[in-house]
Amino acid sequence: MMKFKSLLILTLAFLYFSCGSNSGSKKSHFSIKTDENKKEFQLGEHISGQIENKKELRIDSVIVYLNTEKVIAKSPNWSFDIPLKNQLLGNQTLKAEVFYEGQKDTTNTSIKIYNDTPPKAYTYEIVNIYPHDPKAYTQGLEFLNDTLYESTGEYGESDLRKVDLKTGEVLKMIDLDDSVFGEGLTIFNDQIILLTWRAKEGYIYDLDTFEKKGTFSYNQSKEGWGLCNDGEHIYKSDGTEKIWLLDPETLAEKDYIQIATHKSINSKMNELEWVDGLIYANTYQKDGVAIINPKNGAIVGLIDFRGLRNKLGNEQDLNEVNHVLNGIAYNPHTKQLFVTGKHWDKLFEVKIVEK
Repeated sequence: MMKFKSLLILTLAFLYFSCGSNSGSKKSHFSIKTDENKKEFQLGEHISGQIENKKELRIDSVIVYLNTEKVIAKSPNWSFDIPLKNQLLGNQTLKAEVFYEGQKDTTNTSIKIYNDTPPKAYTYEIVNIYPHDPKAYTQGLEFLNDTLYESTGEYGESDLRKVDLKTGEVLKMIDLDDSVFGEGLTIFNDQIILLTWRAKEGYIYDLDTFEKKGTFSYNQSKEGWGLCNDGEHIYKSDGTEKIWLLDPETLAEKDYIQIATHKSINSKMNELEWVDGLIYANTYQKDGVAIINPKNGAIVGLIDFRGLRNKLGNEQDLNEVNHVLNGIAYNPHTKQLFVTGKHWDKLFEVKIVEK
């Protein structure tokens, strides 16, 4: 009898959870069909299509959403048209709410949105060359009051340092715990905000004393790569196509842009720097810097820094895969731009010129 009761309970539990699972995976009676089944678009184009009525139900109205933007579909075919002007780029979702016979159904489809113009091509001229500590596996670099602040990586070797620009002398330094891999930094409200790679948290330090004031968690992304800020907003890269906007009070990830050109969605944006209204981003393991529009994620320019490695005194000691260009610092008052790399023995002041 006990075996029978146990079997009955297990059977009922299976039926209960199976029913719950099925109800959660209810298929929509409708679908979104874009014209010519097109899934990739550029700014300046239109996303046009209609709602497919699979069971020929009586539709009362349809609202189509692209992020927060919405349009009312037109009967009798429930067609829609969305002009692409200032929308966010990258992987986006097109959603439709269909109201029919006193009920509501929801359906969606994935699309990609690219910029409407290719990035401008830039190169560089070397203005000055300064010494840089070859022991520094540079992850973050920022300029403030004629002084460089730098964060370095690698397990057991990560640190935070204050550096004299002209001599390369380390003026102040603290080591990070051996269990973490240091990543990018930015200076915001007289505090240094520093990322770790895979520890899923960042640190907050006093600008003057380097005293650790607190930590913050990555509430959505899995990794920390680069940081910069515009005085009001903080931007964080995580190795994917996303650059996150952090809450300036809590440092929680609130929103994001996705990085794209006119034909592709890009990832591996590493060290970040805010330069005159744009984000400059090292692309990991590439001898180039992407110039990004922070409003929609468009790569509006690419700086070719090939040839800088040939100017190093320790080039023969470096691994081309890991000891790459990384580190951008900008002085907004003098308009000076500085770049270096991981374990590079030189820091370069450069002038950017269009090809």
